[in-house]
Amino acid sequence: MVTRDRLPPGRMIRFVVGPDRVLIPDLAARLPGRGIWLRPARDVLETARTRGAFARAAHGPVKLPPDLLPMLEDALLRRVADGLGLARRAGQVVFGFSKTREWITGGRAGLIVQAVDGSRDERSRILSGARGLPVLAVMTGERLGAAFGRDHVVHAALAPGALAERLLADGERYAGIAGLAAPMSLGQPGDGLKQAGA
Repeated sequence: MVTRDRLPPGRMIRFVVGPDRVLIPDLAARLPGRGIWLRPARDVLETARTRGAFARAAHGPVKLPPDLLPMLEDALLRRVADGLGLARRAGQVVFGFSKTREWITGGRAGLIVQAVDGSRDERSRILSGARGLPVLAVMTGERLGAAFGRDHVVHAALAPGALAERLLADGERYAGIAGLAAPMSLGQPGDGLKQAGA
């Protein structure tokens, strides 16, 4: 619609127009109606908003919520937190330095989640030897802790699988909308951290 990008649906954001012509974000892509798909990037969303792209795609007038960006950011962070809670209940995640490190060195981790406000040195130290693993850092330690029923958490590791993939996709969508760097992927020895997809 705006960029003509073709990405997997889970990596984009779907919108639908409600009966009252209000634009509704459909992050789970389950609401009825014709979907309007956008690449999750702040500038793309702003371009679509200011140039009337939503109205063109919907073939008629569309009312945009005035707080669309903050609403999307909050909803995506909630999905990340909900995904962590689901992984916890399924026994597919551990948290804390020791357990996370144990999963990394034991080859059990498929995704590393870190608090954005954690110590940079400690965050780097736990990742030594974690080549090829994506690292998602979009939540504060307090918000990450709340997902685990704790006051504060800096490190977590998820088992490979659908939950880890969904969490990474939601984190990437949040990073795009919030204008943050994409989640990181650990490269080969000596490469250090690389941007995912770089």
